[in-house]
This record gives sequence, C-alpha cells and structure tokens, in this order.
Amino acid sequence: MENLFQDQDIVDVKIEDSVKASYLDYSMSVIIGRALPDAKDGLKPVHRRILYAMHDLNLSSKASYKKSARIVGDVIGKYHPHGDSSVYDALVRMAQDFSMRAPLVDGQGNFGSVDGDNAAAMRYTEARMAKIAEDILKDIDKDTVNFVPNYDDTVKEPAVLPTRVPTLLLNGSEGIAVGMATKIPPHNLGELLDAILHTIDNPEVTADELMEFVQGPDFPTGGTIFGRRGIIDAYNTGRGRVKIRAKHHIETKGKKEIIVLDELPYQVNKARLIEQIATLAKEKQIEGISEVRDESDRDGIRVVIELKKDAMGEIVLNNLYKSTPLETTFGIILLAVHNKEPKVFNLPELLNIFLSHRKTVIIRRTIFDLEKAKARAHILEGLKIAVDNIDEVVKIIRASANDSEAREKLRERFELSEIQSQAILDMRLGRLTGLQIEKLEAEYAELMALIAELEAILKSEERLNEIIREELVEVKEKYATDRLTEIEDSYDEIDIEDLIPNEPMVVTITHNGYVKRVPIKSYEKQRRGGKGKVAVTTHDDDFIERFFVTNTHDTLMFVTNMGQLYWLKVYRIPEGSRTAKGKAVVNLINLRPDEKIMEIIPTTDFDESKSLAFFTRNGVVKRTSLSEFSNIRSNGVRAIVLDDADEIVTAKITNPESQYLMIFTSLGQCIRFDIEKTREQGRSTRGVRGIKFKHDSDFVVDANVVDNIEQELLTVSEKGIGKRTTVEEYRETNRAGSGVISMKLSNKTGNVVGAVLVDETQDLMALTSIGKMIRVDMNTIRKAGRNTSGVIIVNVDAKDKVVSIAKCPKEDDDELDIESADTMDGIDLNEFNLDLTNTDEKGNEE
Repeated sequence: MENLFQDQDIVDVKIEDSVKASYLDYSMSVIIGRALPDAKDGLKPVHRRILYAMHDLNLSSKASYKKSARIVGDVIGKYHPHGDSSVYDALVRMAQDFSMRAPLVDGQGNFGSVDGDNAAAMRYTEARMAKIAEDILKDIDKDTVNFVPNYDDTVKEPAVLPTRVPTLLLNGSEGIAVGMATKIPPHNLGELLDAILHTIDNPEVTADELMEFVQGPDFPTGGTIFGRRGIIDAYNTGRGRVKIRAKHHIETKGKKEIIVLDELPYQVNKARLIEQIATLAKEKQIEGISEVRDESDRDGIRVVIELKKDAMGEIVLNNLYKSTPLETTFGIILLAVHNKEPKVFNLPELLNIFLSHRKTVIIRRTIFDLEKAKARAHILEGLKIAVDNIDEVVKIIRASANDSEAREKLRERFELSEIQSQAILDMRLGRLTGLQIEKLEAEYAELMALIAELEAILKSEERLNEIIREELVEVKEKYATDRLTEIEDSYDEIDIEDLIPNEPMVVTITHNGYVKRVPIKSYEKQRRGGKGKVAVTTHDDDFIERFFVTNTHDTLMFVTNMGQLYWLKVYRIPEGSRTAKGKAVVNLINLRPDEKIMEIIPTTDFDESKSLAFFTRNGVVKRTSLSEFSNIRSNGVRAIVLDDADEIVTAKITNPESQYLMIFTSLGQCIRFDIEKTREQGRSTRGVRGIKFKHDSDFVVDANVVDNIEQELLTVSEKGIGKRTTVEEYRETNRAGSGVISMKLSNKTGNVVGAVLVDETQDLMALTSIGKMIRVDMNTIRKAGRNTSGVIIVNVDAKDKVVSIAKCPKEDDDELDIESADTMDGIDLNEFNLDLTNTDEKGNEE
C-alpha cells in the first residue's frame, strides 16, 4: 500500500472544510442555476430554457402546436439536466392564466384549473409560445446576449434573454434556494411600463414617486388588497406583507342573504376552500351558513354561500376571513440574481436593472446591425467596381485557370478584399442589367444611410433612450390590460361600520351564553307595576342573566368570571327579533371552557385618564388604566388575578370626575369609599379588599362608580321591590369595612339583585328569570330612606324573580333628549334619534 502513494502528493484536508466547500458549491448551484430568477429577464433557468427550446423549434405564436413531450424532451436533452416532470410543471405554469399575469405559453389541452386539478400528461397536451414571449426572445439572434455552454458542452444556451418585457415584476416569481427565498408578486404591465418610462428621464427616482404609476401587485385572480403599508415597505426595502381578500357581493333570496364570491385571493384552491367552508359550517364552528355550492363556469368564478334566515352576511364573512383562505397574506421578498449575486432589491433598483439590460441589448443589437450593414456595403462597393469595369473583369476571369487564380488576380488588379473578389465571382450575369445596377446603387445608398443612423445611436445617449421608449410604448400598446386587483387605501379603514347606522340597541345574554341585539324601539314603555313583554324565548334550563343598552358602533368589552377580557363591536352581534333566542357567544369570541361572561361594557375610546374597576364576588376591588385594554388579542387578556373560589361580579369604567366606589351585597350591605383608596394596578395583579361581609353566606351582587353624593341610587330586590336613595345616606367609610344597610330585606323582598345610579333622563329596565323585560320611567319610582324596602316595580310570579337591572335611554313623544347624553355607565348616548311609541298599562297606544 505504501508503494501506491509514494510518488503522489498527499494533502491533509479537514472533513469540515471539505463539507463546507462542497455545500457552498451546491448552494451556489441551487441559487444561481435553479431556484432564483435573474433580475434582467425575470426568468429562472428552467423557464428560460423552455422558451429558448421553443424558439429553436420555431414554435412562434403563429406556428402549429407541438406536443408538450417534444418540447420537454428538447429542454432536458439539450439544456436542463433534471427530471422531465419538473420541466413539464414549469411549462404548465407558464400556460396558466390563473398563475401568471401574462402567460408565456399558449397551451392546448388540459393545463389544470384553479380547483387544483393537475394538467394532463405531457403526451396529451400541446403548446407553442404566447405572443408576448416573442418579445421576450426578440433579437436573440443578433448577438444581444451572452451564450454559455450547456451542461455537456455540446451546444450553447443564452445566459439571459433580451426581453422587452419586465417579466420579473409582470409575472412575479417564487423560489426557495439555500438560506434564502424569493416571493415576487405579479404586477400590471401598463403600470410597470409607465414607471419605466418615467425612470428613463429620472434615473434617481424614489419608490414613493414610482407608486404614482405602480399602484401595487396585480394578481391574475383579482381580489382586493387591503392597505398600502405592505406595498410601501416592499417597494422601499424589498420586503413587505399585503393582505388579500376575495371579492364578493351580497344577493338576497327572500328574507335570506346570499354571499357570492366573484374572485379569490392569489393561489387559493377553490375546491379546497369550498370544502373547508362546508366543514366549518357542518361542525358549527361558523354559524349562519345553510349551503355552499360552486356555480363557476367558463365566464368566471361564482361560489355561492347561502345563509340562514337570521344570519348577518358581514358577520359570516368576517368569520370566514378569519378561519379560511378567503383572506390570505402575501409576503413579498424582491430577491433576484444580478451578476451571479443574489440580492434583495427595491422597486427603483429593479426597474433600473431592466433599463440597463435594455440599453445593453440595444447597443449590442446596433453593433450587430452596424457590422452587418458595413459588411454588406463593403461587398456592394466591390460589386460596383466590377460593374464599372465589367469587360476587364470578364477578361481576367476567362484568362484564369481556376477560381483561386481569378480571385487573386481581381484582388491585385482592383485592390479588393478577398470577400469582395469572391462576391464578384459569385455574381450572376443577370445583375449586369441596367435595372439591377440601379438597384445595386439604391441598396448601397440605403446602407450608407443606415450605417450613419446606427453610428449616431451608438454616439447618443438621448437617441438610445428614445429607442427604448419607442419599444416600450409599442409593448404597452400590444399587451397592456386593465388592473384586476383592487387596492384599498387602509386595511383599518375598511369596515362594515361605515355601512351600518349608529343606533341604540338592547343587548341580552342568557345564562347558557346566547347573545343578541334588538333595536330599542322594539320595547315600548309601560307604567310602574306593568307585567312586561317577553324579551327572549329561552329553553326550560336557560334564562336571561343580563342586558344593557348601547350603540351599534361602540366597542364591547366582555369581562368573564375568570378575569379575562375580550373585545367585540356591537354590530358584530347578530340582530334578532324581540323573541329570538340569539346566537351562542362562543361563536363571536374565543371563550374557554366553563368561562362565563359577567359584564359587558360598551366604550367609544380607551383614554388613559379613565380606568376599569373590577369587583369580585368575595369583595375584592381593583382598578386598571383603560388604555391597557386598547389592544386585545382574539383569545383575550388577563384583567385580574383571582383567588381560588372567587370570580368577577361586575366591572365599571371610571373617569377623572369619579369620587367614590360603592359595593352592594346580596344580604343588603353597602360600602362607599373614596376611589383613591384603590390605586391603579397592572393587568396581572390581584387587587385589594373592598368590603368585609357580616355573614359567611353573603356575596357581592353589584357595584357602582359615583361622581358626587347628590346622586341617587335605585336598589332592586328579587321580588321586584325597589327604591331611590341618595348616595349621601350611605355613610362614607374606609375601604375593607362592613359598610351600612342598603335595603331592609324580608321574604316579600327577597335578596338584593342590583343597584344603579338614578338618571331621570333615563328609564329603568328590569329582567326576570323567565325572560320578561319591563321598562319603567324612573320618575314613577318613589324615593325612600336607606333602611327601607321600597315599592313594587315589577310584578313577578311566585316562581319568577328579577335577575338583572339596567338603565336605558328615556323616551319622549318625538325623540330622546340628546342634550343630557353620556350618562349610562360609560355609554355614549349622543346622536340617538328615535321615533318610539308610548303605550299605557294595557299596551294601548297613547
């Protein structure tokens, strides 16, 4: 063995160095030779080789179709030493009008569909170049680009194509290399060419200036882009994210709404989308959908989503956007190869690279044409000499023994080049007629003019730019189309809020978690002691727990017994009839198992001067700045840390004018203490003790934020007994004390269910456990001392009881008094404008 190596040099190489070098070579091969497009012509090697192979086969847009298998065979046999399936897949994609903004291949046969159907086998399909591909290959035979050896060094292939079309941005590109990836969206050709024409005169143009021409991506499947921030980022930095939504319109069928999808986001599989929507509807993950069907045809996409009678189209759509690819995010990465180096470019850089490539192509084409013209002129000059001396030329030729001797004698006699003398020997006698001689002289004159023009182009930058401009305008006139993808200025501004009137609503929620909103005009006012109307139809094991009044445009904060806080706009709650059961709240917000909503607080802002006060069943109180809840995730945030066996009872908004916090218990105790006795704390804290119970069985049932002691409190018990008492009568004590008596209780009254601040510009609404709701003018309720029971407000049956009370806007004969708005525990009643009908105790209109 030693003898085998004694005459050879042995080099020690570390294995990690060898692996590193080998992997680097492999990486560069993938980056340059497979996965990434060139910034000049916008094509990956496989696409470039397919087009060049079709050019070799003379498969122009006017030629007869050839089998795809023939094209693929030429590509892998001459240029692309990889699998035939990868080449055919690339060919198929170049023919799909739903994949490319401007298809480069004209396919005949089954080339797949937007439903994800595969193309037919390559032996069944045929193809030829699309017309626009001819402009990508135009002038390739005029030495406009470099040619390099193919993989086995038997033929040459172009390193890049001399495209007149900005293919990189027109059709986009996607690819994953080693350690990097590109994702370039398609664009509108007309917009790109306008931007390039502007760049010719303004080489230092900025991305923001170019956005006056290029609005943003233009996907072949249309759709709507929400927001320009991602586009601005991508065009300035090369990276950005845009949201794309399906285009739709709403139709009506009787009393039901029908959502019709007209366009889908880019690269969304229609069949898979429909299947996903149907599955979500079947599993009740999205409520309100009765049927999904595909009515698409050759004229376009039409996916029909039929809704149930009481479903809101916009609510269903929002759930679909959240749970399905009806809304997708396209992450833009403008990465391409330039001079064999991968780099992330911004928009001006890509357009300038394209322009620079066009200049190089035109210069090389001009040089090619110039050399060809000079060569022809040189021959014509020799022919002219021959014609002028035809007798002597004929004599020399006849006296020569062979062509070589004749050629040499002609060169010596007339001082011709070898090419000229050979051209004279090849000249036919027919060229000696008078007409042919005139044509010869005319051709020579034209050539001299052409040579002068070509030389002028090479000497003038201005003339060069003029040619580029003329060619780009020609391309625009031939291929530019209208924009397909709409762009909305701001994603946040796109809201169905603009389409929904701002109206007061009664929102109810049942013990089992069904929520609905009903216009407040559905509840007519009754006299004190009235029986009320059915507010909701409930099951035997369900009952209404709470309700409140707010506007459709307000934001709702859902506070749960577990101390979590969620967000929801009022208009996203489905509107129902007065007796409708409503929708399960779990379909609107992401509640956890066994989590129960305890308070729903409407607000119009998240001013940091306000705070949110939380009150627990065991008497704990805590205040947190409202601004800390201005950005809520879909799964909510932790609002308070609770002790074991404790839960939230209610929560209230406080403002700078608030002076006192008041806590009411089931057994008739109440405490009033200064709000400053509870400092603001962060979200993930426990809070402090607010009240100490006299009895172990007692617990907190309600709480209020008080601005001054002249305000009155209306306390209501389970049997419908209530009274008005001034805050001043509830003696101020220190926090964590037992407080004072809030109501004199007995079997006739039952325990306390709640207490609200009196506002004579508002009415009281009381809710019972079997679903009755009554509206009472607060002016009809008698004032009484703190240690009294009060008067009957609601007549309840023996098996019924009051479970909740709230305030609502006061009715007048014409409209609500909007001068005294902003009185409902943080509810803004401004701009209420209602036409409500008053009734007497028997329900007759007054």
